[in-house]
Amino acid sequence: MADFLDIYVVPTAWIVGGILLIVVPLLVGMAYLTLAERKVIGWMQLRKGPNVVGPFGLLQPFADGLKLFFKETIIPSGANRVIFVLAPMITFVLALVAWAVIPFGPVFGTQLVLADINVGFLYLFAISSLGVYGIIMAGWASNSKYAFLACLRSAAQMVSYEVSIGFVIITVLLCAGSLNLTDIVMSQDRGLGFFGWYWLPLLPMFVVFFISMLAETNRPPFDLLEAESELVAGFMVEYSSTPYMLFMLGEYVAILLLCSLGTVLFLGGWLPPFPVAPFTWIPGVLWFVLKVGFLFFLVSMVKAMVPRYRYDQLMRLGWKVFLPLSLAAVVVVAAVLRLWQYGI
Repeated sequence: MADFLDIYVVPTAWIVGGILLIVVPLLVGMAYLTLAERKVIGWMQLRKGPNVVGPFGLLQPFADGLKLFFKETIIPSGANRVIFVLAPMITFVLALVAWAVIPFGPVFGTQLVLADINVGFLYLFAISSLGVYGIIMAGWASNSKYAFLACLRSAAQMVSYEVSIGFVIITVLLCAGSLNLTDIVMSQDRGLGFFGWYWLPLLPMFVVFFISMLAETNRPPFDLLEAESELVAGFMVEYSSTPYMLFMLGEYVAILLLCSLGTVLFLGGWLPPFPVAPFTWIPGVLWFVLKVGFLFFLVSMVKAMVPRYRYDQLMRLGWKVFLPLSLAAVVVVAAVLRLWQYGI
């Protein structure tokens, strides 16, 4: 009995506890980030945003969630019912699974990460590449030409910008010399604080990463798969109630994931901006959350300020600008590192 507890029960309990420790704050934080985004857009448009439900509108995310949860789930008569229901689940689950390798920082001397694997970047890239399948399944199973057109747009868009993101991340991996996300953060701890992070030497790649992140998650100005003017709400036009909510949750969780990845790659992860007191007194997890919140704020600002691209502009930017630029950056960074190694 003792062996059974030590081999099976205790490790399983630790894994489940670690999952809950990440997923529960993530979902609660994501709910309030939707409120923060609506507030930011409201301020940009000289209005208050949600402020009625609860004090200062703080209960608005829960009101929205309850409203969607209790609505009737309508499945079109011509739809493939099994795939129609599976699509939002796959989108949501894949968005959550990718968080397993994100390091949040040290807590009580232990690194807060579910799986600190040496190929963390490859795991993230593989999971993010699967995210397009949920959208394709939803568009095809809906048996609607508008939803099908939108899912085809999304497939082309996400594949196009994944290539650029991949080359951008390779430049960081060359500098860090590791695929482990924790090692990437520690490679930026050079005693220079804010100026030692990779955003400064790789600034053009940071900009390319941020813009590609918007396209990868179908955020404005690249929300072509949800273009109401020509696609009537896009691939999820036939969805309502809980399945629709799962799509939206998956989208916001994916946005937070890429904001977290940008924090790890370019903004020093949990490292303080200046390696001196009182900045070092603040827990690293809090610095990580603040940096992710800063990137999400920039995403919200872009949504409020930038008009939507045309589809040909979107493809041209991805294939004719970002792809050659990121590929050239890989060559330049590799050459500089090699010359630096030989002291030239």
